[in-house]
Amino acid sequence: MTSNATLNELGEFLKKRRAELSPRTVGLPETGGPRRVTGLRREEVAQLASISTDYYTRLEQGRMQASAPVLDTLARVLHLDDDERGYLFRLAGRPTARARRPGRQKVQPQLQRVLDDLSATPAIVQGRRGDILAWNALAAALVTDFARIPEKHRNYPRLVFIDPAMRGLYADWKASARIAVAQLRMEAAAYPEDPRLIELVGELSTRDAQFAQWWGDHKVAARTVGTKTLHHPVVGELVLDWDTLTANTDPDQHLTVWTAAPGSPTHERLRTLASWAADQNMSASSSLR
Repeated sequence: MTSNATLNELGEFLKKRRAELSPRTVGLPETGGPRRVTGLRREEVAQLASISTDYYTRLEQGRMQASAPVLDTLARVLHLDDDERGYLFRLAGRPTARARRPGRQKVQPQLQRVLDDLSATPAIVQGRRGDILAWNALAAALVTDFARIPEKHRNYPRLVFIDPAMRGLYADWKASARIAVAQLRMEAAAYPEDPRLIELVGELSTRDAQFAQWWGDHKVAARTVGTKTLHHPVVGELVLDWDTLTANTDPDQHLTVWTAAPGSPTHERLRTLASWAADQNMSASSSLR
């Protein structure tokens, strides 16, 4: 069964997406007169979806569940992308939603070995809520020394908003932060009653006004692929492609790797960073003897 909180979230999501569309965008005639609402009216969405205004109103008010065919039609009417459509179905408790997997996540030894063998490629494993479960030496050199962060705070969205160094690391911090919020919002659809996720959202909303604003926008995104530019304090500018792979043993664990085209300036700077990290580790080991 879908909880009342999740139905309310579904309603808010529909409102936000409706507000982003204009009559012209969806092929409706412009009347030319003033409009009291931003975006489409409820009755216009209902008309385009071939459902009653009352039915659609109840959906936005979180008072009823929608069938899969209605959800599919609304996704088309509201011009939802694949991530947003999947999010809509999750909120409605339809087949794309995954069952909750309670309990502490742990990286399998085989996956940890893959991380360790990627000596020239930064890589991390993220779990639910964006928790950082494992990493390799080059990822620590690239982003931060994750081992120095208490395990309960070792969370990527939290680092993006709380750690001042992250704001200097990302060339476009705002874009990276908004993606982190959108990915976390997608997580919330799969696990709406996760107490740690609720606590994380509450903390970040209180400590950062931009997080609170972007969380309220109800934007969603899956972990897929992309490109980021970093300003690294040791090797300078890095333009990195990132890709995400999902573990078969736990679909809530995602391996993210950052790479650069061979022969590119970033590729050479990654090699330099790997050498620097190795020297740092060797110095640290020597000091412990």
